[in-house]
Amino acid sequence: MNKRRKFSFKKFALFLIVLIVLIVVGFLGLYKLQTGAVSGDTKTISVTVDKGNNYFTISKVLKENGLIKSEFFYKVFLKFHKPENIEAGTYELNKAMTVSEIVETLCNKSNIKDTSVKLTFREGLNIRQMANIVEEKTGISADDFIAKVSDGSYIDSLKNKYWFITDAVKNSEIYYNLEGYLYPDTYILEKDDVTLDSILTKILDNTDKKLSGLKSSIENSGYTVHEILTLASLIELEAVTESDRAQVAGVFYNRLNNKWSLGSDVTTYYAAKKSMTERLTKSELNSCNGYNTRCTSMRGLPVGPIDNPSLSSIKAAVNPTDTDCYYFVADSEKKVYFTRNANEHAAIIAKLKKEGKWIG
Repeated sequence: MNKRRKFSFKKFALFLIVLIVLIVVGFLGLYKLQTGAVSGDTKTISVTVDKGNNYFTISKVLKENGLIKSEFFYKVFLKFHKPENIEAGTYELNKAMTVSEIVETLCNKSNIKDTSVKLTFREGLNIRQMANIVEEKTGISADDFIAKVSDGSYIDSLKNKYWFITDAVKNSEIYYNLEGYLYPDTYILEKDDVTLDSILTKILDNTDKKLSGLKSSIENSGYTVHEILTLASLIELEAVTESDRAQVAGVFYNRLNNKWSLGSDVTTYYAAKKSMTERLTKSELNSCNGYNTRCTSMRGLPVGPIDNPSLSSIKAAVNPTDTDCYYFVADSEKKVYFTRNANEHAAIIAKLKKEGKWIG
């Protein structure tokens, strides 16, 4: 009787072992199947992992997007493999990826998809140049950008929002109404939020921030904000260092106070809508319009800014160096020479020509 019981126990134990083996093998087979690719579809599916989420909390998102077959087996995989922390961001996955490949992708933050657009405008760019950058980076046409910054109704809406935008920008001689008012900087926007309005709002909000620190100085300068930005835009293209810019501003103020022509070449290029690498014709040099300060009958500032100046140039326009100079010229190395009269100015030019540093 004991032998029978012993034999029966051995049979039962063997049965249990076989059963356990079958269950394990079956589970492993099911595990492999359930953690495999959902299909052969390689179409990209973007999945965003919000800050604070982890591999377990995003299982529902993966399941809803059809990227995994089973949340349960996905979590079992995580228990076995214990992947590193996941970084917040948007990842590109597809249904042909196994759970292992999905987790491997999520493990590497270099796989985070860039969902932003970066617009970098350097100091001294004009509206036309900025419009081309916007077109290149966003697909919004340069023509649409230019039309927007010159739209009367849009300008009127801005006057109610920004203290520095006044009727001065609506002068009919101005090429582009917001020239000089778009602060040069790097702007980052989400791709889903890239519109002309969102771009310009971000830029103008920054202009407001930059100018607000100088508001009282501008108001006490005896010049309007439009005139200060106009002068700053000339200074931006005439000098590089802060000290040179402040002294250039001093020269310009001397000329303005004595009712001289500013005689600035950079205004002539802008008036002709040419880059400063192009040659100006004699008629363009002598052309009289709202911008060309080389015109002999032109006195005072141009009708508006000719580029979008840096804070350094705006500060120079507000706080010029007190100087007795009325002339300046820059050499090929961007060094600026200041002189008191036409004879001294001519002598500097002759010296630069002799040294091969003249860029006139």
